[in-house]
Amino acid sequence: MNYKNLKKKDREVYNILFKERKRREDTLEMIPSENHTSPAALEGLATIFNDKYSEGYPKKRYYGGNEFIDMVEILCQERARKLFNVPHANVQPYSGSPANHAAYFAVLKPGEKALGMDLSVGGHLTHGTSVNFSGRYYKALSYGVDKKTGRVDFKEMEKIAKKEKPKLIWASTSAYPRVLEWKKFRKVADLAGAYLVADIAHIAGLIISGDHPSPVPYAHLITTTTHKTLRGPRGGIIMVTKEGLKKDKNLIEKVDRAVFPGTQAGPHEHQIAGVAVCLKEASGKNFQKYGHQIIKNSKTLANSLVKKGFRLVTGGTDNHLMVVDLRDKGISGKDAQELLDKAGITVNKNTVPFDPNPPFSPSGIRLGTPAVTTRKMKEKEMERIADFITQVIKKRDKKTVSEIRGKVKNLCRRFPIP
Repeated sequence: MNYKNLKKKDREVYNILFKERKRREDTLEMIPSENHTSPAALEGLATIFNDKYSEGYPKKRYYGGNEFIDMVEILCQERARKLFNVPHANVQPYSGSPANHAAYFAVLKPGEKALGMDLSVGGHLTHGTSVNFSGRYYKALSYGVDKKTGRVDFKEMEKIAKKEKPKLIWASTSAYPRVLEWKKFRKVADLAGAYLVADIAHIAGLIISGDHPSPVPYAHLITTTTHKTLRGPRGGIIMVTKEGLKKDKNLIEKVDRAVFPGTQAGPHEHQIAGVAVCLKEASGKNFQKYGHQIIKNSKTLANSLVKKGFRLVTGGTDNHLMVVDLRDKGISGKDAQELLDKAGITVNKNTVPFDPNPPFSPSGIRLGTPAVTTRKMKEKEMERIADFITQVIKKRDKKTVSEIRGKVKNLCRRFPIP
């Protein structure tokens, strides 16, 4: 995509775009929720599908002229169902948060109870945080992690579920470095008679590649984003499983009505076209290899950091991310993020479980390997990156930061973004 029309019509936006492209080319994107979308998926996104209103669903629209819009949305639905092995997939959610909003709207009434992981220990904003719609319109309950291991505290969850009887339980995290034990989540959900919703936004790609167990045999509903490890354009999907239909034979209708007209109007069909492309890419053998390499890289990076004296939440990782506890390093997560950014390594500040510091200046950083793996970096490069991070955090002087910045640029140029 040469953006010749953008260059001609709006030089300001064009210039900003190319500054961002240059930044990305010379930077190690280590935020685990970010990735580099393929050129084909980006081309699918930048299409004239953008121009069409298509409120409703295929074959049942409120506007005319949707013959080919229907085709692309049906194709995307079919690919999602096949890839995740579910009987129903709604591909209209604008992103992960609207997909989660629809999950609430489908099975809960305002004021009813939902149980999710506390944001401060690795949960997500939409799983009951007080400032979010999920905490304002529903009675939000939260579970945490074991203080010693940092892993999900299922005993605590069971106690809450038995006492409070939530109607919906979230099995999901946004900063949890271990495998999610779906069977244990389902056991707790059954104790409460609750719907189990698996939010797989972070691990969807790893599930497809076989590097993380699938929640399909246990969850009633599944939500996901379409970027992160799935490596597509930003979007969302909400899926109904066979288990969901056993629990509620009308669940498909409830979900579809929750998306439209419940929480959204016209779907973004250009986005759906781009998602369709990424789902096809994810069905190939190369994507499986990609998922395997994400895990190899993540484990290598985590082990290398531990060897260099860093303390990791849960002691390591099973997936694409890790959370580094910096409390013994005399630097906050905010300051570490800013320092590493100057060195060309993009991470995000993050709370650690039972963090004594506030969210805007927490004690940890979160980093992961999806984007650098897309650039075809492997274990050897992860060891180098661990060394870069160590030097920057340990020395913290301008000379070291500048030297590492140069080394990062050289490394990035050896592994161009596809």
